[in-house]
Amino acid sequence: MREQEGAGRAALRSGVALGVLAAVYLGLAVFLGRHVPAGTTVDGVPVGGMTPSQAAVTLKHALATKASMPVHLQVGDEVRDLDPSAAGLSLDVDATLADLTGFSLDPRDIWQHLTGNSAEPLRIRTDRAKLKDALTDLSRGVDQPVKEGSISFAGAKVSTVMSVQGRALNVDETARAVQQAWPRQAVIRAVVDVVQPRLGPAQLADVVRTFATPALSAPVTVKAGARTVTLSPAQFSAALGVRAADNGQLSPVVDGAKVLAALRAADPQVEQAPVDASVAIRAGRPVVVPAVPGRRVDPAVLGPAFLRALTAPVRTAVVASSSAAPKVSTEAVKALGITSRISTFTTQFPFNPPRTTNITVAARTLDGTIVRSGETFSLNGLLGQRTPAKGYRQAPVINGGRLEKDYGGGVSQVSTTLFNAVFFSGAKIIEHTPHSFYIARYPEGREATVSWPGVDNTWQNDTGHAIYIQAQVTSSSITVSFYGTKVWDVEAVKGPRRNVKQPRTIVDDKPGCVPQSPTPGFDVTVTRVFKRGGATVRTSQFSTHYIPEDDVRCTHPQAG
Repeated sequence: MREQEGAGRAALRSGVALGVLAAVYLGLAVFLGRHVPAGTTVDGVPVGGMTPSQAAVTLKHALATKASMPVHLQVGDEVRDLDPSAAGLSLDVDATLADLTGFSLDPRDIWQHLTGNSAEPLRIRTDRAKLKDALTDLSRGVDQPVKEGSISFAGAKVSTVMSVQGRALNVDETARAVQQAWPRQAVIRAVVDVVQPRLGPAQLADVVRTFATPALSAPVTVKAGARTVTLSPAQFSAALGVRAADNGQLSPVVDGAKVLAALRAADPQVEQAPVDASVAIRAGRPVVVPAVPGRRVDPAVLGPAFLRALTAPVRTAVVASSSAAPKVSTEAVKALGITSRISTFTTQFPFNPPRTTNITVAARTLDGTIVRSGETFSLNGLLGQRTPAKGYRQAPVINGGRLEKDYGGGVSQVSTTLFNAVFFSGAKIIEHTPHSFYIARYPEGREATVSWPGVDNTWQNDTGHAIYIQAQVTSSSITVSFYGTKVWDVEAVKGPRRNVKQPRTIVDDKPGCVPQSPTPGFDVTVTRVFKRGGATVRTSQFSTHYIPEDDVRCTHPQAG
């Protein structure tokens, strides 16, 4: 009985002891699960025995400076920096510590926590897209394009430039290297790919030997139609070149347009420009000058033919010249209906060299103008602004009832003569402006001044046929004649002067004064009579008001 009681007490004591041991083991497991294993370091920072929060604070404090420092990328002999934040790089302390703590009853885990001494890696968080974007931006300063070699022929000399390899940042591989090394490694080597050129030294040398040197070894003769021209290497070398295909193969090329330019310079007759049909006035009658076809050489044909000749035993390129049609055919000019003179008018002018120069310049521009049926003619549109660059000089013009000097003075005489040619041709008068006061060399009520850009002389050719304008100037007169198909016989009937007003006398002592002779002001009406076969078909009237031309007497020594 006592033996049974003793055994029971012993079992009880053993159970209590085992329970205590189990409780101690459990407590130790709980304690150790809440702390980092002893002797543990993360990226060289000791965190053993710390709670996760303590370890997190320690790591962030110890690594904050390192994590904020630029990422140094070694690119060849240079170092380029990346901003970690902009590149999507950050420390992931929570993930780093996650596997170092945690409750476990496994004796091996308990032993590991007690003995520790492990060096754990630091985990980072990476935004892969931002990292690649940052590296792509960096690559713009890193990448160097390939410089393909070239062969040039300037100055009839062969010059060879050898190819230079390029480089390109490998963004994917460099991103992987950054992820593996940051922030532990101070300098990270970027992955840079070498880009080889397509053209190697052997290829360039082969083209020099087989094409470039032979091409410049002697002149080349070109037979273009009936013309034969020999060009020296100095004359044609600018047309030579070498082109690289996508597969890297080199092939010689010849610019046919540049060869043609060299031919034209050596022999202007190698081509002949076509001559448009035109109208000429001979013995007072219009005649059609026939069009003349030209000859041209097609540069698209010349280039390949010249290329073959450069390395041929007989250095001769044979190309056919083709006919070049004129833009204006003889038939087109005949169809204009310019068959006879339909009107002409002449005005006289006094001796005034600058004024005569202006008349001559304007008449030269007007001469030969063709106004097609239905077109509207503008004298300002034809002449443009009267400037010294066009040859115009300063001469008297009317401004506010007084004479002064300006470029183009005298062009109004061209306008008046033209107006009368229009008047008697029967064409439709659209816009004309008489001078402010009457000038005796012009017919009363049948004259038209012009000034740039506002006052114009415009008319429409409604005769049904084209009108050719001839303008001729002598030392004292200008004649404007119209040639076309006569439709009307036009007469001018002038009425009497009305509302006559006498001029004043003005004494002007200014240096810019221009003297004037007195002329009364008046009103007058001119009737335009359209006849056909001697019968009047219709009429139109033009009423003109002239102010008096004052008697201006200039007293300044520099006047006039």
